[in-house]
Amino acid sequence: MAIVNLYLRNLSCCSSRLNSMPSFLYFPRNFSLWSMKKDPDLELALSRNRRWIVNNQIKNIILRYPNQVTTVKNLQKKFKTLDLQGKALNWLKKYPCCFEVYLENDEYYCRLTKRMMSLVEEEECVKGMQEPIFVDRLVKLLMMSWNQRLNVVKLNELKRNFGFPDDYIIRILPKYTDTFRLVNYTGRKSSMEIELVSWKPELAVSAVEASAQKQSSESSFSCCLPSSWVTSQERFLEFNSTPYISPYSDPRGLQEGSKEMEKRIVGLVHELLSLTLWKKMSIVKLGHFKREFGLPEKLNVLLLKHPGIFYVSNKYQIYTVLLREAYNGPELVEKDPLVLVKDKFGELMQEGLHEYNRRHHLVNLEKKRKRGMVPVRSEEMKNAKSEISEQDDSGDKLGGLFDPEERKRFYKVLFDDGPP
Repeated sequence: MAIVNLYLRNLSCCSSRLNSMPSFLYFPRNFSLWSMKKDPDLELALSRNRRWIVNNQIKNIILRYPNQVTTVKNLQKKFKTLDLQGKALNWLKKYPCCFEVYLENDEYYCRLTKRMMSLVEEEECVKGMQEPIFVDRLVKLLMMSWNQRLNVVKLNELKRNFGFPDDYIIRILPKYTDTFRLVNYTGRKSSMEIELVSWKPELAVSAVEASAQKQSSESSFSCCLPSSWVTSQERFLEFNSTPYISPYSDPRGLQEGSKEMEKRIVGLVHELLSLTLWKKMSIVKLGHFKREFGLPEKLNVLLLKHPGIFYVSNKYQIYTVLLREAYNGPELVEKDPLVLVKDKFGELMQEGLHEYNRRHHLVNLEKKRKRGMVPVRSEEMKNAKSEISEQDDSGDKLGGLFDPEERKRFYKVLFDDGPP
């Protein structure tokens, strides 16, 4: 009985302490606001993009070196910045159609394959043709900012989201001095800004307004939610019932925290995502522009209030916001010409990965055969043994797929004899 009384006194003491604690200590509970019902299609769109992003970064690293060749050791040093673990050599071997690895003077080197270089040239050609589009896109970004200026360092973090070339500062700005100029009002190197010289009224039309003009209707947001989301649908209809506020309009007359300001911010984020190649953006990077675009401190909370317009994901522990209406399942409804080129890059990656996986299948098949675990057709096993023995004799341990003759034999096993 004494033990029970002691337990009750301790419980009462703990309860009084909790009640006396300041309310901010309960703040971690608010992280539940980050939860959003997962959309399998949009999650697939994000996961499918992951490997492409990494390989695209490796491609850009290789292109910066003389003759577009670098050692695998150099790439290994870059792996931490790419958020990758393991050996660079193993990663490169998975994509033989993209990266060519060879041994020279006891050192592994890597360069892009001929097919990959062909895609690089095609991408550069598309970028050259799209220069007027990049100019308009940059003008729109500047027109949405509070003072028609954007910090160069911050903008560089998002340049690939908008499709801008790496050298857009020296490639585009000098040609359009009547539209842009570089300014630095503080003198610090990190304070360099791009400023809009003249307002372009013909470009101050958002994607929402352009869509409404085509349909001869009033400007309003689209809702892309299942019919079962009744409560969210009702909230969206209530939000959408008030007049649309263009992100290109002057926000100075709007009161902070008002419904009108919220309407404008939602429209602004919608327009920003519409200008990106994949209609998505990291919320952290978007938050870097809070001052320039007048975004709220709790931007994540605002985005989660509008699930009919935005989809928020924490894939790979990176919070990303996607524009729902821009996707049909896991595919973009409309693809920018640059995205079409990058899709070819993704297909080349998959082709190489398929080769790599098939190769490992044959190796595992040989191991099982030696253990007497699985019966295999004699002709197929003969080809598989031939491939593996040549790999062992090659000395470079890279796998025969880097040998053109062996690749021919590999495809014979793959396509002539059928699946095992």
